[in-house]
Amino acid sequence: MDAVLQTMVDERIGPGERKKEFLRQFQTFVNIAGGGIALRSYVDALKTALKLAGVTNGSLVAASVLSPSVYAKIASDLGATLLLGDIDPNTGCLAEDQARSLVNQGATAILLHEPSGMIPYQADFSSLGIKVVEDITQSLGSSYGDIKAGGWGDIVVCAFEEEGVVSTAGGAAVVFSDNAYRQALKELFGDELIYQELPDMNAALGIVQISTVETQLARRKELYKLFRQSLLKTQHKLFGIGNIDFEPNGYRFSVVLDSRVDDVVKFALKYQVSSARTFEGCVGEPYQDRFDLFPAAIPCIMRGLSFPIYPFLSGADVEMLMKVISHLP
Repeated sequence: MDAVLQTMVDERIGPGERKKEFLRQFQTFVNIAGGGIALRSYVDALKTALKLAGVTNGSLVAASVLSPSVYAKIASDLGATLLLGDIDPNTGCLAEDQARSLVNQGATAILLHEPSGMIPYQADFSSLGIKVVEDITQSLGSSYGDIKAGGWGDIVVCAFEEEGVVSTAGGAAVVFSDNAYRQALKELFGDELIYQELPDMNAALGIVQISTVETQLARRKELYKLFRQSLLKTQHKLFGIGNIDFEPNGYRFSVVLDSRVDDVVKFALKYQVSSARTFEGCVGEPYQDRFDLFPAAIPCIMRGLSFPIYPFLSGADVEMLMKVISHLP
């Protein structure tokens, strides 16, 4: 509140110094020291990143079948088409061998979705010879050893919506290490830039959250580990990476059920615990009968369920979540 009120008092609520400061702090956090831009919408950020990656009319873009449906819409708006690949069952992200196959089919860029805090820690997309646009909206703060979210992309996108680890009440950033993208970025926007950059009002919120993000992540990780221990008492499977060296950001707690999703949702609601289908609305929903193409991803689409993780959950709320997760039918 103080940050937003100070911005109002300063009478500078459009794009200005706070936007620049927020972008600088964000780049420091993700360890990407090159250029970038903070925009007012996630859609604009994804389109910008794909354009910087050379995606034009007629391009083919590789993506995971678990990717959000907005990816397909954005590709279509650019005159491009998504080529869908299966996931690595160990990470929940696009499998490297699938990406290679899509490149052989003509894909000229990868739009890398990292769902529920997962990262493709076993993959080496750099060997494919095409640009990678890495979307760390859900994985911001996740790490495996010295590598963390943002370490696979030539261009990195992160949205700051309400559900984000960092929220500016809307908006997104596009960042990159290669300064060769700077001039291309200027040419994309020209005189329209002032109308598309993130306003200082939103950036002020982001600055405050970036300053405390390590504390918030520590709490999220703590809750994630507690819920993971609770899940071990059931027959259900943790979604994504189970390796003990992986540090999830606690974006949410996702499982792949061994039972009907609707039954589990009703069970959780009996104890006033909210849950949601993890991949509802993903680009792969129309392909739930194609086990021949996407054997690893389809069980996640059909039976994936997520529980919320909020840093400020009370002790009683945490205990109830643990109890519900440990007794999932």
